[in-house]
Amino acid sequence: MCPEKLLKNQSGAGLPVALFIVTVLAFLVLGMSQLQQGSGESISLQIQSQRAFLAAESGAQVAVRDVLEANSCDGIDSPLNFVAADGLQSCRATMTCESVDADIGGSGGNTVYTITSKGQCGVGADQSTRDIEVRVR
Repeated sequence: MCPEKLLKNQSGAGLPVALFIVTVLAFLVLGMSQLQQGSGESISLQIQSQRAFLAAESGAQVAVRDVLEANSCDGIDSPLNFVAADGLQSCRATMTCESVDADIGGSGGNTVYTITSKGQCGVGADQSTRDIEVRVR
């Protein structure tokens, strides 16, 4: 057997097939990593949004108590910073109040208080805000 004859009969199709498979696998890994990164960012924003909602709800509850105790909108102590709260650290709630006198009748008086609470959590690209409006009399 002559070595020159063996080299002439080889076609070399393995190298292009291997390069194609490696390229396809590289694109597949790249696509999966981008999908994973996008999913992680989405979950992070969902958590921040939920925290902002809970901060706004907590602020509204505190404002309702303050308004009903003072019997006026002047009783609101705003903003409310959640420093010691474990789940709401770096969050804050800003509350505003408007009152309207109306002839409603029944128990509870004739003054309707509209309390708006804006919850905010995070900074920069991870910042999320939620608004809640409550009416009490």
